[in-house]
Amino acid sequence: MVPLISSLVVPQSMASLEIFSIAPVCRKVGTCWTLCLARRTCYESNQRQSLLRVLPKDSWAQFHSGRSRCQLCQPLDHGCQRDRAWRDGGCTGCCQCNPGQVSQVNMTHLCKETLVTVVNGQLPGPAIEVTEGDSVAVLLVNKSPYNITIHWHGVKQWLNCWADGVPMITQRPILPNHNFTYRFNVVGQEGTLWWHAHVPFLRATVHGALIIRPRHGAVSYPFPKPDMEVPIIIGDWWQLDLPQVYRSMKNDSFDFFASGSTINGKLGDLFNCSGVPEVGYVLDVVPGKTYLLRVINAGLFSEFYLKIAAHKFTVVAADANYVSPYTTDVIAIAPGETVDALVVANATPGRYYMVALPNQAPLPDTQTPEFTTRGMVQYRVNHSSMTNGAAALRSRRGAKEEENDEGPSGDVALAPQMPDKHDTITSFYFHSNLTSLYHLTVPQQVDENLFLVLGLGSACRNGQQSCNIRGKNNESITVATMNSVSFQHPTANLPLLEAHYYHSGLIDVVQELPDGPPRAFNFTDKALIPFGPKELRLEPSSKATAMRRFQHGAVVDIVFQSSAILQGDSNPMHLHGHDMFLLAEGLGNYNAAKDVERYNLVNPPVKNTVLVPNLGWAAVRFVANNPGVWFVHCHYEFHLAMGMAAVFLVEDGPTVDTSLPPPPSNFETYRDRDENLLPDELCLQTKKSEAPMESTR
Repeated sequence: MVPLISSLVVPQSMASLEIFSIAPVCRKVGTCWTLCLARRTCYESNQRQSLLRVLPKDSWAQFHSGRSRCQLCQPLDHGCQRDRAWRDGGCTGCCQCNPGQVSQVNMTHLCKETLVTVVNGQLPGPAIEVTEGDSVAVLLVNKSPYNITIHWHGVKQWLNCWADGVPMITQRPILPNHNFTYRFNVVGQEGTLWWHAHVPFLRATVHGALIIRPRHGAVSYPFPKPDMEVPIIIGDWWQLDLPQVYRSMKNDSFDFFASGSTINGKLGDLFNCSGVPEVGYVLDVVPGKTYLLRVINAGLFSEFYLKIAAHKFTVVAADANYVSPYTTDVIAIAPGETVDALVVANATPGRYYMVALPNQAPLPDTQTPEFTTRGMVQYRVNHSSMTNGAAALRSRRGAKEEENDEGPSGDVALAPQMPDKHDTITSFYFHSNLTSLYHLTVPQQVDENLFLVLGLGSACRNGQQSCNIRGKNNESITVATMNSVSFQHPTANLPLLEAHYYHSGLIDVVQELPDGPPRAFNFTDKALIPFGPKELRLEPSSKATAMRRFQHGAVVDIVFQSSAILQGDSNPMHLHGHDMFLLAEGLGNYNAAKDVERYNLVNPPVKNTVLVPNLGWAAVRFVANNPGVWFVHCHYEFHLAMGMAAVFLVEDGPTVDTSLPPPPSNFETYRDRDENLLPDELCLQTKKSEAPMESTR
């Protein structure tokens, strides 16, 4: 497993200069006290800093009756300066946790036991809940057999590209049996983000919510205060060995698919084995109460439609940015996106299915096996003794665990009417209806323009400079591209961010990402959809570490153009380190002469992940004001793994406050790295040795 963090809630604001400290918290699991935390928060004027010092689940402290569970960390004094010293050095002697040896866990679904890589023994991983303005430290102890990094999806990492968590772009992967502490600030952001592994395919099981609450509490939400907040994470269940899936795919084999879909890690009763339905997610609700659903799509391949029978959603935020309240009965959410939506429990008390349906490209496009999943929204008529905390606990239980609970007599669960699985227009309209809650200052003067065509291509195998790229003699391989360039990670043992910071020559030999495609064609012509021999239809492409360099403060316009060569797929494009103004989107080919007139320059939605419509385009604008080397890529795992990615290098500004600082003191750079420990092309295992695959029941 990849131990990470327990569920965390940072305390709300307190009086100026007051120091808040609490004992580490140990939650009892079986006979062991696990998930030990130490938290300290320092307040000075309007500044607030927090420490979340976490020990993993496979670290444990044996509970002995008659002894204190954990020793209280005593404050040094009531001065913030010394408290910061405590925060940097940690607090020893609190909850003596000894590292365990468990690296992975077995989970049984669909009559098969599968060894999976997870965080703290759970799927999805635990939520991190912080407050805007906090500084966060997360200790990652890698007990898995794989190299690993964690990406904090949507966190802007202002002047802190070192913590972005992309292997060989911002850091070396964390090797098996090694530790690494991520430190970052959450400033100027509120809402739902998430964290996930940023190595091939492992984010299917290594992920969790990252919730940033307003500095002044829920009363400062720009919408009615909810009675309860609930993360809803839609994901996949795989019975296959995920790293092996990636290796096979890199060899041009694509016959690998998920075995099911999940809501909060549960498959639901549409899946069964030998006639026994799988456990489903259950959300208990109280009549008349309002619930804020924090919806995350952690899936690898599918956009999902989410509905609750007989209920409406009021969408209030997307990608941790507030939007004008938008009422709908369906949420369309692509991999990487987050949506916050209010739901009022105003239906007749009973049981109502919550359904997540994967969206597929219209026929006759190539179809892949995808699965609908469902949970249950269950009303509690007699709720006088049920607190929000109890409701939260019960909502995490499965359907089988709830089947004997008291409920409305004789009720029958109602299922929603879902869109057709080939209906892409519902998704297009959902995303088109999002606008920012506020009037924004959108830069009017544009410095750089990129027209990025997203497609599939054919490139030479094994780094060959030339080959019969349209032949059938296995000389070529299918790749995903932007402007006919397929991204490949640096082969040198030096991440691009270090190469940039230390002025290494490596940064000068990467290939520049072109402004546009090498040739113009009818990008959305359905005749291009590859039904026959793919070698005759795919664009000739190259493989390179593609990069685009921007001056600090440059205003950049990008048009992402989907192509039929992708077999009609939509494309959720994610930009690290920056938010993007989504100015417009449309179907068909982008027309610069006409479509620019459609740009919303008043209140466009602000996104970190933009869904490029099926056979359509999306126009975004962002300000390159965060120095560093930032990944931009499709969040469909096949597309990313096949090379639909690039890096944006943002130069330093004129001042210290606009320049990339040196790496943190705990950061492992090329100056102290063992050169014999090289990550392989997959960033999954070291060449020197492979850690053993351990398991536990």
